[in-house]
Amino acid sequence: MTDDGERTTMTRRTVIGGAAALAAAGFQTVPAYAGQGSGRTVRLTVMGTTDLHGNVFNWDYFKNAEYDDSAHNDIGLAKISTLVTAVRDRIAADRRAPRPLLLDAGDTIQGTPLAYYYAKIEPITDGHVHPMAAAMNRIGYDAAALGNHEFNYGLDILRKFQRQLRFPLLGANAQDASTGLPAFPPYLLKRVHVPGDKPVTVGILGLTNPGIAIWDKAHVEDKLTFGGIVELAKVWVPKVRAAGADVVVVSVHSGMDLSSSYGDALPYPENASALMAETVPGIDAVLVGHAHQEIPERLVTNTTTGEQVVLSDPLKWGMRLALFDLDLQKVRGQWKVVGRHSQVLNANTVDSDPQVVALLQKDHDTVVEYVNSKIGTCTEAMSAATAPWEDTAALDFVNFVQADAVAKALAGTPQAALPVLAIAAPFNRAASIPAGEVSIRDVAGLYVFDNTLLGVTMTGAQLLEYLEFSARYFQQVSGTGPFPSSQVTNAPTPTAPNGTPDYNYDILGGLTKPLTYQIDIAKPAGSRITGLAYGGTPVAADQQFVVAVNNYRQSGGGNFPHVKTAPVVYNRQVEIRQLMIDYVTATGTVDPKAFHTGDWALTSNGAPITVTA
Repeated sequence: MTDDGERTTMTRRTVIGGAAALAAAGFQTVPAYAGQGSGRTVRLTVMGTTDLHGNVFNWDYFKNAEYDDSAHNDIGLAKISTLVTAVRDRIAADRRAPRPLLLDAGDTIQGTPLAYYYAKIEPITDGHVHPMAAAMNRIGYDAAALGNHEFNYGLDILRKFQRQLRFPLLGANAQDASTGLPAFPPYLLKRVHVPGDKPVTVGILGLTNPGIAIWDKAHVEDKLTFGGIVELAKVWVPKVRAAGADVVVVSVHSGMDLSSSYGDALPYPENASALMAETVPGIDAVLVGHAHQEIPERLVTNTTTGEQVVLSDPLKWGMRLALFDLDLQKVRGQWKVVGRHSQVLNANTVDSDPQVVALLQKDHDTVVEYVNSKIGTCTEAMSAATAPWEDTAALDFVNFVQADAVAKALAGTPQAALPVLAIAAPFNRAASIPAGEVSIRDVAGLYVFDNTLLGVTMTGAQLLEYLEFSARYFQQVSGTGPFPSSQVTNAPTPTAPNGTPDYNYDILGGLTKPLTYQIDIAKPAGSRITGLAYGGTPVAADQQFVVAVNNYRQSGGGNFPHVKTAPVVYNRQVEIRQLMIDYVTATGTVDPKAFHTGDWALTSNGAPITVTA
């Protein structure tokens, strides 16, 4: 139930179905293959989703409102179900076409309060069917690949989720640590009926991300190992072909273009889907996940066979449905892909499937009530309204939780003795945690992005350069004010000509000792940081620190210096917002006196300045 008692079903748009639904979603008819081959051409359609992250409903649990963003995307499996039904109906109308398949590329059971609730509050190991399993079973998926976030809640939750599915959860490179054998089914052979002809055997190979070995080390160490995506595809694609597959589709939880957030900490890259398609013979199509990108179609040529491979990434959260069209002809009596194409359909043009809504409305209402529930108290109000220009308890709270999580995780490691700092930005000036009772939504308002936490090592000299870069956020003014904030903050830069956004201004703080500094905005950008000290002692250029930072910044977001190339010493893919909620839940009380130390201040030629909202 919502706060005003209305049921939170999603009925913003007029229900449309069939061809109208597909047209509205952006469907484009592509002519069938018309090459040199002879004989009948059969079109096999494969649909795909990825990175659903616990989204069934088009709902923002932290805002307690229907989901919306700047692009007006919609989210959730209830919307996807409407698109899937429209595709199936269209194909069923052509009595010559085989039944379409539906796949997913992973990251299914983590990411929303709905997913968290049934992992931690009322865990599915106690008997409840996971909402994502219930929805995906109802929609009728044929197979799904493991994502790295499937491991966040431990193997017991994952295995229970696996047993609740009516389709296989695939992961050819998730291997038993003692035997080296696949710990999950590596592939599925699906015989698809072709009216008036022999069936097509589709091999669906699932691969997950090798980064799990780092990100969820606490859950998988000495239990599972994770081989490279390209390396294991080279092993398993020939086996899938030998088992009788006419067509091979790979569902892989790995981004399109070659890169790794963990550097060389593992011998296998994090993102390697295009490389796999280029270097492993025998693949026809690739459903790509992990990177949260919208890539309707990419065609690459396999360097061994000269054959094209089609790849598609349908963004995230159920915003898009990928649609692969594979045209087949018989060559020497066997089906062969002779044409390929992909596109994505937009879920924001259709209404939610009322059957999926009805199936999970009770679970949804339970979680809405949970998110609005009180989880603790706060001894005094904390507001982020002035966080861009003065040290606030609200931002110190974010930094405290981040630094505390990293410090605890580093116990027993070579970095355990290093001082721990944390970086936070004023994401939401409207956010506040009230004095008195605090709800999950109150805490979540301070951290409006789905960032995960990392820890990197940096030197004192690098910290100084980092802070100087961050201080470009301020306009150059002289005098002590008072200045309206509009004259001080959000300075234009060459990369942000319309003004630096709040989320690209970073504030640093220490955990056990304060990191103190002043920002002299009478001076030009690049020479503003003065008095940088840790625990009252000036920071030395070669002094080593561990810095807690979010994945957006560590991956290069904002182009801050050093952090992207800094050695990573912690990365468990834990959401910062959830860490904050967990802290309040565990302690029961938030007391700003425990972490608010007033570490930094704005000055003008060394004198304090006054800024007004």
